[in-house]
Amino acid sequence: MAETLIRFGILGCADIARKVSRSITLAPNATLYAVGSRSLEKAERFAAANGFPPSAKVYGSYEAVLDDPDVDAVYVPLPTSLHLKWAVLAAEKKKHLLLEKPVALNVPEFDRILEACESNGVQFMDGTMWMHHPRTAKMRELLSDPQRFGRLKSVQASFSFFADSDFLENDIRSKPDLDALGALGDTGWYCIRAILFAADYELPKSVKALPGTVFNKAGVITTTGASLLWEDGKVASFNCSFEANLTMTITAVGTKGTLQVNDFVIPYKEDTATFTAGIESWFNDLVTAWKQAPSEHVVMTDLPQDALMVKEFSGLVADIKRNGSKPEQKWPILSRKTQLVLDAVKTSIDRGLEIVEVQWD
Repeated sequence: MAETLIRFGILGCADIARKVSRSITLAPNATLYAVGSRSLEKAERFAAANGFPPSAKVYGSYEAVLDDPDVDAVYVPLPTSLHLKWAVLAAEKKKHLLLEKPVALNVPEFDRILEACESNGVQFMDGTMWMHHPRTAKMRELLSDPQRFGRLKSVQASFSFFADSDFLENDIRSKPDLDALGALGDTGWYCIRAILFAADYELPKSVKALPGTVFNKAGVITTTGASLLWEDGKVASFNCSFEANLTMTITAVGTKGTLQVNDFVIPYKEDTATFTAGIESWFNDLVTAWKQAPSEHVVMTDLPQDALMVKEFSGLVADIKRNGSKPEQKWPILSRKTQLVLDAVKTSIDRGLEIVEVQWD
């Protein structure tokens, strides 16, 4: 049976939409079908520059994309403050939803998006691309192995990049009316997801923002961090920033093993990714060196992680269309857990570094 091609519409012409346009082109079960912008001319330029086929529809509004009956799914890379309006409208128009992260400004907003998706039978997935790399599945194998890794004790995650003064003043992620969560919502989202991944998505009992949060002139977070605590005593911490050198690391330490990865958000190379595993590490007799260095594990992929994300999402959508299947609930649950922790960190910052409990309900 021929693979069902999912027809994508894109709302807006954000920089990240250039990357995802390529992802849709590379995915074997998806096709670029439409793009909409508030400016028809901008949409036309975007389509011409990003590999849209000549048959693609180009619209001068977001509404027109959602009103097109041939659009199966939409990718929404709009500023976070616009997610609630356009994600809900997309779901109400029966469009399956691939939504950029952070998924909303807070959990109550996201719950309204999920309610719209559930009531209209559409698939939801956020745009956390590294989740779909085959390396991630291999890291899960290590973390789940009681003989090699044991019980998780601690996790540290970081994601930073050094932005110039223009970014810190004028980028969408620096504007309180567009992306009010700043670095916490952008780079912090990845750190929180990485920590939850290492903890097999068990929510922490509480979080506490770390001292030293930095804000830009408009009051948007540019640097922050937090510590997380679980009922069983395991701990985690993260740092995220727009003001430090490009770094994207995870260190997960168990009773028997240690997982380390230095490029978890975007691998150094598109077709190859690595991580290291130290198993029952110890010193030599004179404590002058390690008995054995951590082993490097190399994972190859034919498609980049962003295209694998589109492929997985499109497969779920095709299953709904072809077989009447129910939308996969794994992805909205992971998004909501990430947003819950993010909200708790923001609350801790706003309350002067108070400890904030994390609860699903």
